[in-house]
Amino acid sequence: MPIAALFTGALIVSNIIAVKIASFSAVSGPVDDYFLPAAVVVFPVSYILGDVLTEVYGYAAARRVIWSAFFANALAVVAIVAAQELPPAPFWEGNQAAYETILGQTWRIVGASFAAFVVGEFANSMVLSRMKVATRGRFLWARTIGSTLVGQGLDSAIFITIAFAGQEGVTLWPLIWKQWLFKVGFEAAATPITYAAVAALKRYEGIDVYDRGVALNPVAVWE
Repeated sequence: MPIAALFTGALIVSNIIAVKIASFSAVSGPVDDYFLPAAVVVFPVSYILGDVLTEVYGYAAARRVIWSAFFANALAVVAIVAAQELPPAPFWEGNQAAYETILGQTWRIVGASFAAFVVGEFANSMVLSRMKVATRGRFLWARTIGSTLVGQGLDSAIFITIAFAGQEGVTLWPLIWKQWLFKVGFEAAATPITYAAVAALKRYEGIDVYDRGVALNPVAVWE
């Protein structure tokens, strides 16, 4: 439950703060104009937690948590939009525009976020699940980074394409690869934390699930 709660929280918070475009040029070395949504400082945490869920509890458990987080995020979006549509109090009317600017949801962004999350998270979990069986539980670092390369690559490509394709002045590929690189670097840097969390949970729970013979159907939450 704590891992599932943190996973869900990371997703919801990242979608709220994604409206801010931050500059990472000061820490990007030779890459100029390294601008990314502020969500990149939180969202990769969901992938790390997703790796922990799949590694310790197996794909079926991770699948249930992914869908649970998806619907929790949908509830957050509905609540934010509903609050936006409520008439403001007379003394608060001046803040309505600020609320809409920061928290206002466009359905294009919402759709991009939902599609990218589902595809990216399930790809991440599927790759890690199959790699664990193939490597017989060895090389955890290769499984976490390898699954992130696939999952975050799909996530970044889907979100940026749906959210920004056709907008004047926006070049998609730099936004995609810079975000992808940052997320994968985040995952790689967090590898010692992932190792520690996985080892602690396996000892505490007394389990280490291998998904041998487990179907990777993303919608079969009843299995």
